[in-house]
Amino acid sequence: MILRGAEASRYFAKPDPTKTGLLICGADAMRVALKRAEVISALIGPDGEAEMRLSRVSGGDLRRDATLLRDAMTSASFFPGPRVAWLEEATDGLTETIAATLRDWRPGDAQVIVTAGNLTGKSALKTLFEKHPAAFAAVLYDEPPSRDEIEQALAKAGLRAIPDATMADLTVLARSLDPGDFRQTLEKIALYKHGDPTPLTPAEVADLAPATIEADVDELIHATADAKANLIGPLMRRLESQGTAAVTICIFALRHFRSLHIAASDPGGVSNGMAKARVFGPRRDAMQRQAQSWGMRPLEAALSVLVETDLTLRSASRAPALAVMERALIRLAMMRR
Repeated sequence: MILRGAEASRYFAKPDPTKTGLLICGADAMRVALKRAEVISALIGPDGEAEMRLSRVSGGDLRRDATLLRDAMTSASFFPGPRVAWLEEATDGLTETIAATLRDWRPGDAQVIVTAGNLTGKSALKTLFEKHPAAFAAVLYDEPPSRDEIEQALAKAGLRAIPDATMADLTVLARSLDPGDFRQTLEKIALYKHGDPTPLTPAEVADLAPATIEADVDELIHATADAKANLIGPLMRRLESQGTAAVTICIFALRHFRSLHIAASDPGGVSNGMAKARVFGPRRDAMQRQAQSWGMRPLEAALSVLVETDLTLRSASRAPALAVMERALIRLAMMRR
């Protein structure tokens, strides 16, 4: 049977211990690992591995010895309770071996959890689990997490009753980070708020989120977007003393102005465009003002200047790279005026 979307999320949180097994596959290894850990923990509890109720078999070992998974499925533990036989790094070449194991499964045996990478639509392994009457297949796609998934992650981290404004920032953050980084960020926020009854604020989320841009570069680009040309020179000198490359500054500038252009050109308005551009926290308010002040057409011209500058920096030109970058930023600041 196939698990999709919200149905898959619910099953990961509360799997059926009477079923034979589950296949979790996807291109993003971190997403697969997180869901696998969630399912196994829900089946055997937090102490299951310590109580030897989790048996782990690698795909490579199973190729050398086809009995390993069946032995893991049928072997008893010293401790009572449900058991899991986990096969990692499975491929289509192991389909027959896994199929034989599933056929031998009996009530009381360990549930078989299989993890794999990106499987094709015609994958024999995926088809095996999809057509099995007592097993499931869940394909994890590289897409932003749903609201339910974010709320479940927040609840697991001990974060509840989140204000709407903060939830909006956390949603953007979840879509900006990979699943592992987002989970670590939530754990850090939960630790920070431990024993603090006050609501979580957008400013706290911004302070605790992973840095997405170096602070001095951020200050330089905001000075450019705010038409503060007099600040560009001193900030460039500071970055030069830190050894920051001109190409790095250009990349961040392109990212910033693309976000402004997404917001300014959104039919739903600049505020809606900020969410699509995945901008959150205090930066969002500043960038929203910038997008409104610039407008779509001037931002297109600004992007053209930055693309031209990027090509120059990557060419065989002998012009001083930082000077070229500084001139481009001053030009952008004057365009805004």
